[in-house]
Amino acid sequence: MLPDESAEMDPHQLAELAVLAERLGYGAVWLPDHLLPPGPYGGGRYGGVYEPLVSLSFIAARTSTIGLGTSVLVLPMRSPFVVAKQAATLDRLSRERFTLGVGVGWERAEFAAVGSDFGSRGARTDEAISLLRKLFDGEHEEGVFEPRPRRRLPIMVGGTSEPALRRAAALADEWQAVGLSPARFAERLARLRELGGEKVRATTRLAWEGGRDQLAQAVEETQALVEAGAEAVAVWFGSHEGFADRMAEFAQAQAQR
Repeated sequence: MLPDESAEMDPHQLAELAVLAERLGYGAVWLPDHLLPPGPYGGGRYGGVYEPLVSLSFIAARTSTIGLGTSVLVLPMRSPFVVAKQAATLDRLSRERFTLGVGVGWERAEFAAVGSDFGSRGARTDEAISLLRKLFDGEHEEGVFEPRPRRRLPIMVGGTSEPALRRAAALADEWQAVGLSPARFAERLARLRELGGEKVRATTRLAWEGGRDQLAQAVEETQALVEAGAEAVAVWFGSHEGFADRMAEFAQAQAQR
């Protein structure tokens, strides 16, 4: 999880960190999203200072193999037609390395600020994902959508609530949890499978912001999450200051485990 929480950070640092992550052997880099939060970015609450799809396009040009993704794009705040165009373009530019991670959002004030209805966001997200698939597959009858992805562009649903799991099981290729213990992750994963998501790739997120004792704990937790069924674990390393060092330290500790 790249550190996109500070407007003072040089945005080129995101690409530099992605290049380093690729060299260290990480499988993907992810960017968060907030359009107009009611409070300052940062503080562990709001991320996404630099628009994620634009930023990932720049990162795609600086990297060659690492996966790229949004974790997560607040889909009901946006036109699904525009998101489809952006996602398909980014996937083509990156040579099919992009995963479109989406969620319903949680900040009511932000929805109000951008003129989007909060109460219907879940239903509109379901409709938007279905529309994205039709556009990607060339099944929209009222216009021509291009560029169509040359593969099944992965759509990831983030969240751990019952509606999020139902959405992931019915509409997604991947599911990403956040902030769950290994035991709780296993429970939510079992529920995802019960709901019909047998083939959905299951992933999760955790955070390590420094400290040797905490590092050992984070490495052990990563392994426990894998044993609980996680096929990938994304890690946020805190503030952009010192992020590269912590990312390298974690990779080394993981390799030596």
